[in-house]
Amino acid sequence: MIVTLVVGFLLTNCYLVICDRTRESLIIDPGFAEHESVHVLNEVGKYNARVKYVINTHGHADHISGNMKVMESMNAQIAVHCEDVEMLTNPLKNLSEMLGLKVHSPPPDRILHDGDEIKVGSLRFEVIHTPGHTPGSISLYCRSENIVFTGDTLFAGSVGRVDLPGASLEKLMSSIKSKLLSMPDETIVYPGHGEPTTIGRERRFNPFLELI
Repeated sequence: MIVTLVVGFLLTNCYLVICDRTRESLIIDPGFAEHESVHVLNEVGKYNARVKYVINTHGHADHISGNMKVMESMNAQIAVHCEDVEMLTNPLKNLSEMLGLKVHSPPPDRILHDGDEIKVGSLRFEVIHTPGHTPGSISLYCRSENIVFTGDTLFAGSVGRVDLPGASLEKLMSSIKSKLLSMPDETIVYPGHGEPTTIGRERRFNPFLELI
């Protein structure tokens, strides 16, 4: 089961992913403000979910600002790619300082690398390093369910920004071409912002992928 919660001032997709068999779950990109935390945690309770991990697809403030609340409330482990570790605890690097927010997340309990596996009940997610938007951006691919969470790497009809510190257009396009477009067309894409799409739809209609 996938529950999508649109949170924060940049309308980030926060995903609650639940194993239907065990109710074990993970939260992807809890970028919510403090006043939204009750709503998000109520959703966890409504589905009787047991949150095992908080996974950040990358270290920008709009994807990590709810880390502390989930960790404290659910005793969940925070996980992020090795190249974005410092962004969690440094408001300058996670870009919140420039917005006057100064977001601080606890440091990660688990540091991720390309090819790692995250187990949640009977679900298995492969960590795919997809740098470009940030150096440590990742996608989470569940082959058995034919779904991928792409963070701010690939959107419906668009791609992630590359005008921010640490970003690279060349790396972003390489990540999409070599890592994401190699997936089956029917793979459902759950992006960091906006509506879901499929790999096949983006392959055919995403204008930014004409650059590949």
